[in-house]
Amino acid sequence: QVQVVESGGGLVQAGGSLRLSCAASGRTFSSYAVGWFRQAPGKEREFVAAVGRSAITTTYYADSVKGRFTISRDNAKNTVYLQMNSLKPEDTAVYYCAAKWFLVATTSSEFRYWGQGTQVTVSS
Repeated sequence: QVQVVESGGGLVQAGGSLRLSCAASGRTFSSYAVGWFRQAPGKEREFVAAVGRSAITTTYYADSVKGRFTISRDNAKNTVYLQMNSLKPEDTAVYYCAAKWFLVATTSSEFRYWGQGTQVTVSS
C-alpha cells in the first residue's frame, strides 16, 4: 500500500511555470506507476501524464499538454514531479496524483491510490 500527497500548486500567469510534487510513503514506491490527473470545475477528471516504475521508463502525456509538461520521478526520494511550462488558462484545475501497482496506465479507474489534490490556477 502507498499513500501520496501533492504539493506545489498555486496561482500563476499565463505563460508561466509550476512544478508539482507527489510525495509517496512506503518502501516499495519503485513498484508503483504514477499518474497525474486533473479536474476543472464542471468537467470530468482527465488524464494528464503518467510514468512507469523506473525513472528511465516510458512516459505518457495527454495531447493537450505534450511539449509543455514533463513528468519525472526520483525513487530515492519517493517523489514524482510534474513540471508545467507555458501554462494556459485552460490548465486551471485541481491536479491529482495517483499510484497503481506495477504497470503504467492512463485511465483513472486503474489507479487505486489517490492524493487530495492541489489547485492550479492560471490567470490570463
